[in-house]
Amino acid sequence: MRLLHTSDWHLGRTLHGVDLLDHQAAHLDHLVDVVRAEAVDAVVVAGDVYDRAIPPVEAVTLLSETLARLAEHTTVVVTSGNHDSATRLGFGAALMRERVRLRTRVAGLAEPVVLPSDGGDVLVYGLPYLDPDAARVELGEDGPDGGRVPLARSHQAVTAAAMARVRADAAGRRGAGRPRTVVAAHAFVVGGEASESERDIRVGGVDHVTADVFAGVDYVALGHLHGPQVVPGPDGTVLRYSGSPLAYSFSELRHRKSSVLVDLAGDAPVTELVPAPVPRRLAEVTGTLDDLLGAAGEPHTDDWVRVTVTDPARPSDLFRRVRARFPHALAVHHRPAGAERAAARAALVTSAADPVEVAGDFVAHVTGAPPTDAEVHVLRRAYEQVLAGERSA
Repeated sequence: MRLLHTSDWHLGRTLHGVDLLDHQAAHLDHLVDVVRAEAVDAVVVAGDVYDRAIPPVEAVTLLSETLARLAEHTTVVVTSGNHDSATRLGFGAALMRERVRLRTRVAGLAEPVVLPSDGGDVLVYGLPYLDPDAARVELGEDGPDGGRVPLARSHQAVTAAAMARVRADAAGRRGAGRPRTVVAAHAFVVGGEASESERDIRVGGVDHVTADVFAGVDYVALGHLHGPQVVPGPDGTVLRYSGSPLAYSFSELRHRKSSVLVDLAGDAPVTELVPAPVPRRLAEVTGTLDDLLGAAGEPHTDDWVRVTVTDPARPSDLFRRVRARFPHALAVHHRPAGAERAAARAALVTSAADPVEVAGDFVAHVTGAPPTDAEVHVLRRAYEQVLAGERSA
């Protein structure tokens, strides 16, 4: 049994205002070619198919066409991520062709896609992104009054409860032997390395789950983190992030984008990274404007670049001259060499910063005193409510 694990397509995303849909389409063409060339039995897409809850029409069309093409050659299992609207992505799941299986509902997470093989069935369980505020009641225990007793408000609690259901279902299907099991999950697992382009999923200040909640599974196809990487897990379980197909921030500059071929033959899964096509490289260039307009800039004229100019005084007509040299420049900064130390001390707000901490810094700036614990609690609840509203839109 051979699987292709991919995730975090983020269809409809832009990079510093540049439309990436053509590059995303090229990557999906590549996936179809891999499926054909490698005789892939199933493609597992571990969430964040779209970049936002209401994707552009062009992104929806691209997904529809891609699923139809993949289904001509293999089975496709798709789960929803924290960027997706589970309701919109899962619409029409019951009407989909047999080889396109959408797993976007908490209620269906313990219903596997069964892939028959000569070595015995392979069970693929698709866990949609489990927002603790939304899932803690549905995954809770039955109460004495017939209602549900909510779980603790954490990613750890809801993921552990989901996996308990998965293990119970798999145990009931053993028959003469243990079927091999695969779980697709969209989560931040302890040991994974984040980048700046993943949306914050903290609830109560915590965004992660421990790897041991996936014990007993042969392979865990993870989504959410954009760098391809293996996460240490319990014995007998392989946990891996496939990463995103494209770089979505300069923090991903050195990622080697890929998808993962997974062979489920023998005692343990065997994985192989399949390099993704690179439509345009990311690069950073730093130096005086004369240096960058000369030989130092020559290797990067066709790259997406972040340019830092270090002249003591800001050169005249800086942006136009940089863009003439680097037509795909995405960011241009003037940072005199003597100011580097001061810049390092300055507060830098990126998409990786905790929005609650940023808001707290603003409170301190305006009032002259840091926020109290009660004020921090209000800020965090407000932020999490906004996130929940975006996911349910």
